[in-house]
Amino acid sequence: MKTRSYTMSTRAQSARATGERILGAALARFSTDYYDDVTLDAIAADAGVTVQTVIRRFGSKEGLAKTLTETTTAAVTTQRGEATAGDIAGAIDNLVEHYEQVGDLAMLLLRQEERIPAIADATTIGKRFHADWVARVFAPWLDARSDAARRLLHAQLIATCDVFTWYLLRRQSGLSRDSTRQALTELVKGVLK
Repeated sequence: MKTRSYTMSTRAQSARATGERILGAALARFSTDYYDDVTLDAIAADAGVTVQTVIRRFGSKEGLAKTLTETTTAAVTTQRGEATAGDIAGAIDNLVEHYEQVGDLAMLLLRQEERIPAIADATTIGKRFHADWVARVFAPWLDARSDAARRLLHAQLIATCDVFTWYLLRRQSGLSRDSTRQALTELVKGVLK
């Protein structure tokens, strides 16, 4: 019996490792290439498996994208959840760290969301999460406002803290990470005045 349980455990670990390799390969491809240019053949080759293994595990490219959305949403929720309500500096540090890791991927996805339903699903989740994060982190300022003023401030903070703003500062203007952090902090403080 010990041999059988060991074999099942080894098989389960091997299957999990295979799934993680496939997801890693898919994430790498979706992070640099447009969705239409990513093929299951390329993902399979990058993961060191057959296309049939990818299909058996995830069903299709859409299924793979959906699973990636679920796993990355969990990681983002954990990372962004570390920001403390009412701490502007901590919130901006958290935000910049997040965008340094996935900001370029987010921008690539946003450029495709209108034509690819699987990507639109992912960006919808991301936008909802961002709005909720802003509401939680800036609750002390938002809760002090009436309904109309609260809605306006919430919208201003969503825009100020958005990946587009990071992208404009960091990528288009060429600011360093520290200068981007400073610019975002000053923008947020200006909105909160």
